[in-house]
Amino acid sequence: MSSGSETTANDTPRQATIAVDLGAESCRVSLLRWPQSESGSKPHISLVHRFPNGPVQAEDSSLRWPYDAIVAGVEEGMRRCADLAPEGIASVGVDGWAVDYVRLNAENQPLAAPFCYRDERNAAAEPLLHEKISPARLREITGLQLQPLNTLYQLYADRLDGLDAGTGWLNLPESLLARWSGVRVSEYTNATHTQMVELESRQWSREILNAADIDASTMPQIVLPGTVLGSMQGPLADLEAFRHTKVIAPACHDTASAITGIPAEAGRWGYISCGTWSLLGIPLDHPVNDERARTHQFTNMGLDGSRYLLQKNMNGMWLLKQCMDAWCKVGAAWSIEDLCEAACRTEMPDVALDVDDPELHRMGDMPARINAQRKQYGLPALDESPAGAPVMASLIFHSLASRYAKVFGQLEELAGHTIDCIYFVGGGSRNALLREWTQQATGKTICTGAVESSSVGNFALQLAALDAKGQSAVHEDVARYARMLCAI
Repeated sequence: MSSGSETTANDTPRQATIAVDLGAESCRVSLLRWPQSESGSKPHISLVHRFPNGPVQAEDSSLRWPYDAIVAGVEEGMRRCADLAPEGIASVGVDGWAVDYVRLNAENQPLAAPFCYRDERNAAAEPLLHEKISPARLREITGLQLQPLNTLYQLYADRLDGLDAGTGWLNLPESLLARWSGVRVSEYTNATHTQMVELESRQWSREILNAADIDASTMPQIVLPGTVLGSMQGPLADLEAFRHTKVIAPACHDTASAITGIPAEAGRWGYISCGTWSLLGIPLDHPVNDERARTHQFTNMGLDGSRYLLQKNMNGMWLLKQCMDAWCKVGAAWSIEDLCEAACRTEMPDVALDVDDPELHRMGDMPARINAQRKQYGLPALDESPAGAPVMASLIFHSLASRYAKVFGQLEELAGHTIDCIYFVGGGSRNALLREWTQQATGKTICTGAVESSSVGNFALQLAALDAKGQSAVHEDVARYARMLCAI
């Protein structure tokens, strides 16, 4: 293994690696370079390009992702990486949020801008599909938390709307990989989030596809994380740095990449991947799909090394971000740092929010939505103006921490063991106040992983795949690389 060396076996500088992380609010292109002289001893990760992202309202009032802008931003970042790495780029991998997808033509070009999972059409498609296959049967087959945003319901909405299915579909990370390699796949960790994969066989469920009237021939091949898809093709391949670049499918689901990037050794630990969503879970060697897991709506997600994430998806910093957007519209641009400082001086909230309330997942005027819930509970309204922001922020943080504590209690029960510590990763890991209140609520030791843990896991899987030379990436190598990268 060459994780600590600065040159390859033939004494030439080790080439760089690119990790692309697609986020619902921003997209990032990061570069991993190895020391090119005796003066350096450790590899270096730099965030080369970051650009904003977010759903946009289309002319037909649907909510869509600006796919062309995402592609342009990512490839601009990759060109910048090429300029910074004269030694060349060994590989590139992409991770991102799950469930959303691109319908493609034969040339791997999009038929239309992809829908956002928050589009209202999904809620209408869900009950109609349940008339053809029951929620209980879907859960039994997939082990997945039932949510209208899942890819299955979106594809069924396409069928109901008579949309052209094209020559197939790919989730957003895999659509970029196909653009550069010419190879269409669905990476396993991302595929498990579609609600169409059998829990035991880890293959597409014909029963579910038939119920949703989805043509099985349009389903991409499922591959394991760390699969090398081929060499870079297209205009980027004309750049010298990309002439020998391998296109690799890491854990394309950003949460799976983030958990892969946690530097934990042994022991029993859990995680909170805190960003727009809060994703709470524990890694296991086996799925848990009993009646308790189904009742509490826990999900079994794929992870590298043929492992599973027993996970709960719940609201996250979306609540605060939507509040901040509302306050910004009336001229008050609070920063999270200032809000945390002010929130810690407020009194404890009277009652926690139900952060899982579907109304709190909708866009727009979040302070009013929060007060609407409080009114239902017979509680007094909070100040919705920017002056009331600290109290509103305190309520959100306390409510998240309280919900985290309840979920981890359920996770311990389902796993049959206690959790020694909880790793915070993602943007929320920088929120010291949320970490502190989570520690108080859970009684667990809180550890902090990398802010860009998804990129760390992405890099680790690529490096292990390159070491494997065409074979499957070895989990032990992936974990070793993750610990090394977190230490730099």
